[in-house]
Amino acid sequence: MPHMLDATAVRTWCALALDALGRAREEIDAINVYPVADGDTGTNLYLTVESAARAVEAVFDGHATAGPASPAPLPGLPDAVRAMAHGALIGARGNSGTILAQLLRGMAEVLAAQEHPGGPDGGELLRRALRRAVESAYEGVARPVEGTVLTVATAAAKAAADAPGGAPEVARAADEAARTALAITPGQLDVLGRAGVVDAGGLGLVEVLGALSRALSGETAAPEAARERRHRAAQQAAVEPGPQARPAAVGCRPAPADSATPAFEVIYLLEADDSAVARLRTRLDALGDSLVVVGGDGLWNVHVHVDDAGAAVEAGIDAGRPHRVRITHFGSPGEPAARTREPAQRAVVTVVPGDGLAGLCAEAGATVVPAGPGEPPASGELVAAIRRAHAREVVLLPNDPELRHTAAAAAEQARTEGVRVALVPTRSAVQGIAALAVHEPGRRFDEDVVAMTAAAGATRYAELAVAERQSWTMAGVCQAGDVLGLIDGDVAVIGTELAATAETVLDRMLAAGGEMVTLVLGAGVPGSVADRLERHVRDGHLAVDTVVYRGGQQSAPLLIGVE
Repeated sequence: MPHMLDATAVRTWCALALDALGRAREEIDAINVYPVADGDTGTNLYLTVESAARAVEAVFDGHATAGPASPAPLPGLPDAVRAMAHGALIGARGNSGTILAQLLRGMAEVLAAQEHPGGPDGGELLRRALRRAVESAYEGVARPVEGTVLTVATAAAKAAADAPGGAPEVARAADEAARTALAITPGQLDVLGRAGVVDAGGLGLVEVLGALSRALSGETAAPEAARERRHRAAQQAAVEPGPQARPAAVGCRPAPADSATPAFEVIYLLEADDSAVARLRTRLDALGDSLVVVGGDGLWNVHVHVDDAGAAVEAGIDAGRPHRVRITHFGSPGEPAARTREPAQRAVVTVVPGDGLAGLCAEAGATVVPAGPGEPPASGELVAAIRRAHAREVVLLPNDPELRHTAAAAAEQARTEGVRVALVPTRSAVQGIAALAVHEPGRRFDEDVVAMTAAAGATRYAELAVAERQSWTMAGVCQAGDVLGLIDGDVAVIGTELAATAETVLDRMLAAGGEMVTLVLGAGVPGSVADRLERHVRDGHLAVDTVVYRGGQQSAPLLIGVE
């Protein structure tokens, strides 16, 4: 039975899309050859839609009543679609996930403008929503390319504009046109034709649009016959590509057949105003390629492929406040994209709490998983990072004692997928830095893991934090606002000023000896604090070297490591 285009339909759409992408994830990952053959497009799209679905569920939960006697009121369509778009934006992964988030945002701009879109107006509303989705996606992509997810979205919107009937009929027309457009993508983009595959991002969008059609038509599952027809059509098109179907949007250009792959994928959320983002686009476009900047209203999702990950993050810092920074190492700068199809022998996946540390670890070749204050990564995010690393052997550095079980679960899941994973139980980012510093991909895996574990174990760690309330600690009673010095996880010093408390912490740690002090400055901590602590170490502890990093972490103003 056809359904009205309302909040319940959006909820059903998200659930069906998540299920469809879950079933198709491995297939989509396997055909991912553009823009980088890193085999994670299906996973990225799944995680993007998962974030959207969670946000929609949160809206429904928020409308539930406390008492069971009366039925829970349902949210309106505007609340549901805004939540869907926002959830996709903050959870977007990869090039295709970021574009999908902008497609959903464009739809939300139209759908949120009408509270009761049922009846005969539902079809026209969906037509306008799909048209706006494509417009906004092209606005977000710096250099659109034909034969990609954008081409598939354009075909869907054009078919929707010409389709008669209500929302279910419009959605069905968009779905069918998207599948047809997907089948001819190998004839539009050389890299797809050479690989004999359809566009991975386009295939993901087909799954999402198919879920929309089923949600509005009242179906509960994807017809297997339709899935098989789509798969056969894609295979046939890959062997005998049809004529190119040009999208209505202009400015597309084919990718060079022998283009080189930048070394890093950089993604972050950015709080910034429109004028700063306009300057950021220009700056990032000069740094790399595959640039997608989507969002609005002060919150943006930035995606770019570059050789200089640090410069991409610095550009974000100049534009506003970047957070949830994710940096993935593809391979050596200038390495041909086709070579990244072969898994590397070994990689390191590390969890880091700040933007500066993310850039530092990425420059060292690690795949980075961000961890903001109160936002520890789930096991699924760690598994996705292991997959992104695209290596036969992976060393996992959780850098937090609270992540021990989560990291162990992720390692076990990755092992079932054929990846050899070793979990080094690092308890702090400074232990992770020490482990990464001795990482040698050229030696035997077991020897490398032993050396990294030994380096981490030989590093005592401390952090400076600010007490939020009065509390009993191992060092006595602290008051709200006091500076706490935690050594190896326990409160050892209570002070009133950051630098002075850090000096006391350093003296206690160095009393047992040490050769190297690592200082990681948090967000907003002035460089003068590091200068003072460097002088303190130099004057009071001979033959001890000090290295300072601008970590940018929000969780603690200062991290200390002593090796």
